[in-house]
Amino acid sequence: MLDQTYIFAALAGYVGRPDATGALGVFRRPAAPGGEWQNVFPDKDTHYVLVHPTNPDVVLAGTIDGVYRSTDRGTTWSRAGFPAESRQIWSFMVDARDPNRIYAGGSPISVFLSEDSGATWKELPNPGIADRLTAPFASRVMRLAQQPNKPDTIFAALEFGGLMTSHDGGQSWVDRADPLVELSKLPHLSSKIVSETTAEGMLDGHALTVMPTDPDAVVVALRMGLFETRDGGETWRDLEAKTFSPTTYGRDVRTAPSDPNTVYAALSVAAASHDGGLYRSTDAGKTWRRFDKVQVHGTIMSIGLHRDDPNQVYIGARYNGEVFGTQDGGQTWSELSIPGDVKDIYCVTCG
Repeated sequence: MLDQTYIFAALAGYVGRPDATGALGVFRRPAAPGGEWQNVFPDKDTHYVLVHPTNPDVVLAGTIDGVYRSTDRGTTWSRAGFPAESRQIWSFMVDARDPNRIYAGGSPISVFLSEDSGATWKELPNPGIADRLTAPFASRVMRLAQQPNKPDTIFAALEFGGLMTSHDGGQSWVDRADPLVELSKLPHLSSKIVSETTAEGMLDGHALTVMPTDPDAVVVALRMGLFETRDGGETWRDLEAKTFSPTTYGRDVRTAPSDPNTVYAALSVAAASHDGGLYRSTDAGKTWRRFDKVQVHGTIMSIGLHRDDPNQVYIGARYNGEVFGTQDGGQTWSELSIPGDVKDIYCVTCG
């Protein structure tokens, strides 16, 4: 399996360090030992990379200028038929019913749909989500997830905006931020850094996952930790990450494609920090234990899981191209960092 796998990393600049230098775009390396990183797409700041689940020759990059696409496993790239100029893309989701249908989440808040594996795209109706605060950047769709037993129901994590939901395949959306704002009135869930409201921390959504074994359960990774809703975002339960992790800034959460009971969460100190850990639950989020055996030197931004090989797990930390991975189910870990002067990692994936 290793000799058929590539690891990808998406790199871009950071709003807090506008003068930072270094390579950006998409980097790729073979997963097999001895592989070396190549900057296969150096042209655009890139926030997200998707390896197509049924055709790994197709790789999509979400950039500051729409979607770029490769049909040779990331060797060459071209801009997809994308309808919006200079629209930032932060997330992708493949429709479980039809792998040719792929959704993309944008900034400002917007959703796009491709029906030909990412070759061409159309913009879906404006979600109509009102701005909840004033921030240094436009709010963005950070993660999209589909409810397995109701595939027209889609959840979207928003930075800043918390959560929005659709029950018609993305044609219309409902703002679900009010309950998160209400929770922010609790002193330990109040946080403001870049805006005028202490609800900022609970509106700072980064990722979400739907539990396949319990499709009503949706877990969202926010600045203030991990939170679960079982009623589509009307009410929330704090999973109290502080009880199992010394760091609680939730940046990524993913269900293992090969095991619906296994969930991974990346928890760090803050958006700009130098510590964090990868935690795993093997009982669909009921209990958690630290999984990695490494010391990162930046916020863990992304978790990369192989679709068919549960032994492969990768994490990308924000600074210095830091990538770590295990290829034996967590028994041993290797540093796989990108060499040289590079910008910040936003996403790692494999396939």
